[in-house]
Amino acid sequence: MIHSTRSTQSYSIFEAIEKGLASDGGLFVIDEFKKVNLTELKDLSYHELVIEILKDYIPGIDKIISETYPDFEIKVKTFDNYAYLELFHGPTLAFKDVALSFLPFFLDNKRIVVATSGDTGSATLSGFKNKKNISVTVLYPNNLVSPLQERQMLYFTNERNSALALNGNFDDCQKLAKELALKDKNLSSANSINIGRLLPQIIYYFYGYFSLVRENKIKMNEKIDIVVPTGNFGNILAGYIAKNMGLPVETLICASNENKVLYDFIKTGIYDSNREFKKTYSPSMDILVSSNIERLIYYFYKDVNKVNELYDEFKRTGKMQIKEYRDLFKDFDSAYVTNTEVLKEIKHEYQEKNYLIDPHTAVAKCAYNKVGKNNYTLILSTASPFKFEDALKDAGINMNEFEMPDNLKCVLKDNKQKIVVEKEDVEKYIYKGGKNI
Repeated sequence: MIHSTRSTQSYSIFEAIEKGLASDGGLFVIDEFKKVNLTELKDLSYHELVIEILKDYIPGIDKIISETYPDFEIKVKTFDNYAYLELFHGPTLAFKDVALSFLPFFLDNKRIVVATSGDTGSATLSGFKNKKNISVTVLYPNNLVSPLQERQMLYFTNERNSALALNGNFDDCQKLAKELALKDKNLSSANSINIGRLLPQIIYYFYGYFSLVRENKIKMNEKIDIVVPTGNFGNILAGYIAKNMGLPVETLICASNENKVLYDFIKTGIYDSNREFKKTYSPSMDILVSSNIERLIYYFYKDVNKVNELYDEFKRTGKMQIKEYRDLFKDFDSAYVTNTEVLKEIKHEYQEKNYLIDPHTAVAKCAYNKVGKNNYTLILSTASPFKFEDALKDAGINMNEFEMPDNLKCVLKDNKQKIVVEKEDVEKYIYKGGKNI
């Protein structure tokens, strides 16, 4: 059964993906995920894993995959006690390319409004660039993404698709995107609030695990830990679902930067967004209101009334408290990482391992250093380091020694100027072609 976290009305998966956000403001959830047979999955290709794991939830997925699913390369870089799962080999060099891979096949004749703290924007614009009956409006926080992330978003804009620099932070962008989606039933979302974004992310946890088995780093059915650099809680939630489907994971480590609202929630049971927003080297994690935590809360209580109670309070006060937080987060641990620690870790991995990581991955590696367990650990590497040259330069790395990926060379040749907007200006860009597609 698919329904909102705030009501029991049922929907098909296609209706849920098309709507993006439920009409009551909640997020769509699949009530139960079936256990999988690991032995039957271990030798499958990535595409075959998508079909076998998701066939019970998306009717006709075998046809979609065989005809249209992109051929993403996902690599695993192993070291003695940990490995990086490289999820950034798609067209915009971020894991959002994989996460957004389903949506273009399910959305037609729609306007899409997406809030981004960095990478979702360019991945959405890239993913929908050939969909003539879709228009995309990206809202990103002005001066709070990396220069290359901004250039990349602008590169993919055209007469149909826009990237707007909103004066505010990511939470302002996300709040506005939700408000607009609730006002207009023909608007949908490509953020991780859309269940169509969540489902593809489950797969690479299985793929990463089986890769470690093939690399002889672990034995089949041996438990691992997983570290996820986390802002909106969508990526790590997909790992939680994978664990509940039978993936042998002991601990999911939520890696936070200095905007440590999730770290505080996991450690104290108090979610308090009333705090100073900090600009960090890992802008995709600079988030104070993590939407997908609502899905975890629903899975814990399985009670839409409880979710409504908590989020009514959160809407009024920007704060909620869960007394049973130790049970809510029994599968999780967390650590937060400072900007200084990020630079040190980038430098360390390059000098000691001859391996470049971006600042988000560095947050995850630092979290592993702080709370890593005795298990072999999979660290999610979510973006190419070349998208964050300023951070790498500040870490003392000479970027002139490296060849920039072709995907970014073309971006740097593009000279589109950014459009800075206030909240009240956004709708005129969304509806520049009229109210109907």
